[in-house]
Amino acid sequence: MVNLIWVLLASVGIIFAAFNGTMEEVNQAIFSTLDEAVMITLSLAGVLVFWLGLMKIAEEAGLLRGLAALFRPFVQKIFPDIPKDDPAMGYILSNMTANMFGLGNAATPMGLKAMKELKRLSGSDKASRSMITFLAINTSSLTLIPTTVIAIRMKYGSVAPTSIVGATIIATIISTCAALLIDRFFHYRRTRMLNHD
Repeated sequence: MVNLIWVLLASVGIIFAAFNGTMEEVNQAIFSTLDEAVMITLSLAGVLVFWLGLMKIAEEAGLLRGLAALFRPFVQKIFPDIPKDDPAMGYILSNMTANMFGLGNAATPMGLKAMKELKRLSGSDKASRSMITFLAINTSSLTLIPTTVIAIRMKYGSVAPTSIVGATIIATIISTCAALLIDRFFHYRRTRMLNHD
């Protein structure tokens, strides 16, 4: 669906430029931004490799497992429908811990496996309470170290590229708390409506 939206936007822009007589400017913009995009990608790759390498070292050293164990009691309260030792809980903890450290590449497969396990637990094609909660938490952008943003700030010569970390932690706390509150509000509202019926 997202691909169709991008194609539609690009097509509308090109058609508008053709009718408006600004096709020359569109061509110049495409080629100038193409060069810049390639240079940004190459420069970001080095910084991202560095940060991902650090996170991999932390993972191998057991830091991510330790954090998962630390967060387990809290996560079990968020997901009361999931049995304590179910594989779904392990995948959820792995996903959340990887997201906190900006390891999106590691977090995505764990998130997909977690959803698969949650579907198995629900035994239905409809989204369960735990699936909705898990999606809300992932949507709230649970991040402590925004590696991509740090890399972009370094690329553009920021004096203190890691100064964003403090603001990121505050934003993460606010967005995650808001996501959980909204999730609980709609869950209890739905439960009350079903009980009244």
